[in-house]
Amino acid sequence: MSFWDLLIFFIIASSLQPALKQRMLESARQKLIAKIEKKRGSRVILLVHRQETMSFLGFPIYKYIDINDSEEVIRAINMTDPSIPLDIILHTPGGLVLASTQIARAIKRHKGKVTVHVPHYAMSGGTLIALAADEIVMSEDAVLGPVDPQIGEFPAVSILEVVKQKAINEIDDKTLILADIARKAIKQTKEIVLELLSNNYTEDVAQKIANELVEGKYTHDFPITYEKAKELGLKVSCCIDKEIKQLMCLYPQPVSKKPSVEYLWEPKRQ
Repeated sequence: MSFWDLLIFFIIASSLQPALKQRMLESARQKLIAKIEKKRGSRVILLVHRQETMSFLGFPIYKYIDINDSEEVIRAINMTDPSIPLDIILHTPGGLVLASTQIARAIKRHKGKVTVHVPHYAMSGGTLIALAADEIVMSEDAVLGPVDPQIGEFPAVSILEVVKQKAINEIDDKTLILADIARKAIKQTKEIVLELLSNNYTEDVAQKIANELVEGKYTHDFPITYEKAKELGLKVSCCIDKEIKQLMCLYPQPVSKKPSVEYLWEPKRQ
């Protein structure tokens, strides 16, 4: 075999390596999902968002809940027998309110028990989806987040605070328009949260949770831990299955250069 033959072979092997690695990951995911479904007697649906990196320019692309996600999740729910329990695994920074609400309502309508598992985080729209479940299971370090609406780059409640603190003749028309939108957004979001919590929570508890999560008591990125979620009155437990934690390892964050975190899989005992 000549040098050029070896070079061509190397180029072909190098070009196929990412595709083969991806195929092996997908196969491993499917096997572990099947194992979880058999163990729990349920249908497992994952909604996982990672920061993707473009292979050519290297620009980070932040993924979030969008309409395509809502179509896929709703399709999976509709394909599932209504009596079969659902296990929804969430790992997301949030996303479009419309898409998140569509998923949450589909979960709410499902007749079988729905459990949402949060191995690491489910913020904003992810929390909205979790509120529709019969039970939320979080790992010890996992967090949820507030669902207060955002108008452009500003929290809706903060826009209303400007109108409250300044005289009407000192406020420009754009801010007044944003305040009107903000008022409607808060009202609509609270109604959605109360709808999702209905039947699983008493009216008083549902109202308390809606007020805490929607009315801007916290910043939008405030981490709601398991303990805080329990304090709010949410039906949460802290006993996430080890297989679900293992499954998240099969959704690695793409890296273009040196990883920012490194460790040995099997540390040596001292």
